[in-house]
Amino acid sequence: QVQLVESGGGLVQAGASLRLSCAASVRTFSTYTMGWFRQAPGKEREFVAAISWRDRSTSYADSVKGRFTISRDNAKNTVYLQMNSLKPDDTAVYYCAAPPRYFYFPPINEYDSWGQGTQVTVSS
Repeated sequence: QVQLVESGGGLVQAGASLRLSCAASVRTFSTYTMGWFRQAPGKEREFVAAISWRDRSTSYADSVKGRFTISRDNAKNTVYLQMNSLKPDDTAVYYCAAPPRYFYFPPINEYDSWGQGTQVTVSS
């Protein structure tokens, strides 16, 4: 498994931007698809975005398409989530996660390494 540490959350007003970072402590970071998920109070954890290890292709939830961008820096073992035009509905704890090596875009239940989460609160 991979040790993951998120950072960059905070309290912002609607329309603002935030960039989340997730640092991974593994030498083979470049062989892991990385994902961002979020969980709002009283709701199930949901997929936000993922970036593949193979070709850096990306996938987004419909609710964040056009506003959020996932990227990775393999030299720094870090994945980012740039969040623009934030809305109150984006308020949640955001988690970074990784499935086993070489998985492409697996479902959420295949992700087996999770960070501790970082709180994002968007006020109206």
